[in-house]
Amino acid sequence: MLAGSALFWSGNFVIGRAFASDIAPLTLSYLRWQTALLILLPFTLRPLIEQWGLIMRYRWRMLFLGVLGVAGFNTFAYLGLHETTATNALLINSFIPILIILLSRIYPGQPIRWNQLLGILISTCGVAVLIAQGRLERLLALDINRGDLWVLGAALIWAVYSIGLRFRPPQLAPSSFLAFTVLVGVLTLAPIYWFDLLAEPPFEPTAANLTAVGYVAVFASVGAYLFWNQGVKVVGAGAAGQFIHLMPVFGTLMAVLFLGERLHGYHLAGAAAIAAGIYLSLARRFNSAA
Repeated sequence: MLAGSALFWSGNFVIGRAFASDIAPLTLSYLRWQTALLILLPFTLRPLIEQWGLIMRYRWRMLFLGVLGVAGFNTFAYLGLHETTATNALLINSFIPILIILLSRIYPGQPIRWNQLLGILISTCGVAVLIAQGRLERLLALDINRGDLWVLGAALIWAVYSIGLRFRPPQLAPSSFLAFTVLVGVLTLAPIYWFDLLAEPPFEPTAANLTAVGYVAVFASVGAYLFWNQGVKVVGAGAAGQFIHLMPVFGTLMAVLFLGERLHGYHLAGAAAIAAGIYLSLARRFNSAA
């Protein structure tokens, strides 16, 4: 399930970049989740009604997760893909496991082991290499692609969301949880979209644009989120986070094949640093398992 989520989300990044000039970021995010909600409701309305009392008992947690995981992450990612490549976005996104480890330690007040601290530092350097495109002078001059910063913000949001999943009501059915959080996300995005607060151009319902919305609604939304939420429930946020770095593998291949993007030396250097940092952060767990 977690590997399937990574594959579907990789395609989401490629679609977001491929249609960056045709579909505005908030428009894509809103239409994606509105369509996903229409798909979900016929199958989830009954359990949603049956468990409404439980949802209301934990409403603040549920609202928090819906705003972050549905509205926040995706809108930030699409904003970033308007100004950076899918390859760069996917590699920066692979920093999520490190963010999950860091934030998981900060919230419960657990100490960070030396190998985790070293791993966090190395991975952070890898992200800096990607953002600066391998040029130190760009980093020192703060000449940074705004799109990369949007994607980094999306990664932080997703890390918080993944950790927050541990606080969702355990009795709540996965379908009810997904339907309600999608509803929250749609209601969050709707006033911004309908009142055109970001002054985006109108959506043109061409065959290609509708196909793009269909993919991100069916595969990157309904399928991937059901897989991810259940996977996190089974293995925990820390272990699930490691499947995120399947996304650069899947996504970079698709970006090269379908978008004609090129891999540069700084991509490889940044990816290697992030991977080394993740390995160091998990070294004790791997040794214990062995």
